[in-house]
Amino acid sequence: MARYDAPLELIADEGCDTTEGPLWHEGEQALYWLDIPAGRLYRFDPSQGTHRMALQAGEQIGGFTIQTDGTLLLFGERGHVWIWDPETGESRTVIEEIPAERGTRFNDVIADPEGRVFAGTMPDGERSGYLYRLDPDGTVALVLDDAGVSNGMGFTPSLDAMYHTNSSAGTITRYPYDQETGALGEGRVIVAVPADQGGPDGMAIDERGDLWSARWDGGALFHYAPDGTLLGKIPFPARKVSSVTFGGPDWTDVYVTCAGGPEKTTEGEGAGALFRTNVGVAGRPPFRSRIGIAKTGVL
Repeated sequence: MARYDAPLELIADEGCDTTEGPLWHEGEQALYWLDIPAGRLYRFDPSQGTHRMALQAGEQIGGFTIQTDGTLLLFGERGHVWIWDPETGESRTVIEEIPAERGTRFNDVIADPEGRVFAGTMPDGERSGYLYRLDPDGTVALVLDDAGVSNGMGFTPSLDAMYHTNSSAGTITRYPYDQETGALGEGRVIVAVPADQGGPDGMAIDERGDLWSARWDGGALFHYAPDGTLLGKIPFPARKVSSVTFGGPDWTDVYVTCAGGPEKTTEGEGAGALFRTNVGVAGRPPFRSRIGIAKTGVL
């Protein structure tokens, strides 16, 4: 049974503006997370109880995935996608730019079971953000041209559907998903958050298929059943709860990021920080991307 009263452990407070995108690296037994506008990637080592800035990118980083070889696939500005090796510090460009995204940046991203990556971009003026699919051979397909602000995404345990959060619309939509092709069917909104209650942000799916959704300007982590029924919530000492992921050796550690660090007086004491807690249920390992990596070697 899920629990909503576990202690919140403050792991790191770097005063980040937009603390985001936590992701557990199983191979390193460490957690990475972002400060998006600063272009900084941070790393937490639970075995040592230490954290540090691992990368200063020189541009905004909207999201990242972990590749099958342990490197990180980073999504930045202008449609820029590149691989960064945490062991050597070396980088390699995958996509220099996407012309339609020259005025904006990527936001949340997720790898699928076949190593593809679904990657959302921010709106550009009056134009909605797009959702792209990046295939292992480097080709890019436009999946949704009305994705709004793409945030939390995840797959059902049966891999027959994908969830997508549109923060600007305040919705979480469930799309039929074809694992073989990566295609999405017609979506159905399962969660609609009223505008005065904040916006759904990053998301994680637990081993039972339940959704854990961070609430920007809502000050809590919300727990939903697969059909969108609200089951409970965990309050945080920050208004902008931005993202969540499962990690740890048995996937029972829950890491939650909160944004707004420079404005703690209005955003809360936990603004800009990374927290760890336990919700009484385990998560599932994130799928790894294999962009530029074939199942038997390099493409």
